[in-house]
Amino acid sequence: VQLQASGGGRVQVGGSLRLSCVVSGGTFSRYGMGWFRQVPGKDRSYVGSITANGANTYYVNSVKGRFTISRDNAKNTVYLLMNSLKPEDTAVYYCAAEDPEKRLYEWWGQGTQVTVSS
Repeated sequence: VQLQASGGGRVQVGGSLRLSCVVSGGTFSRYGMGWFRQVPGKDRSYVGSITANGANTYYVNSVKGRFTISRDNAKNTVYLLMNSLKPEDTAVYYCAAEDPEKRLYEWWGQGTQVTVSS
């Protein structure tokens, strides 16, 4: 299973970005998908996730109401729409696919940099 994340960039405070993550080599519709982020010197942290059928989404409190995760199973793609961006959202963002048997995020994308400048 391979994941390819894209869509990062530099944006001003209050702006928006949409990240995409395309999954190949597996059965995308079976995987719960998650988004994580990491800043230098800190551990990778959970941002949010979406269930395999897209019926449920979950978010860390700091992004609730600003970020939205969605998926298109026909395109093997999961999205992270980020609105009202803040400087503290600056990080490398990673997508991950959950192994449905192990219930662990088993496969990871390469990361895409998001920089929010004031």
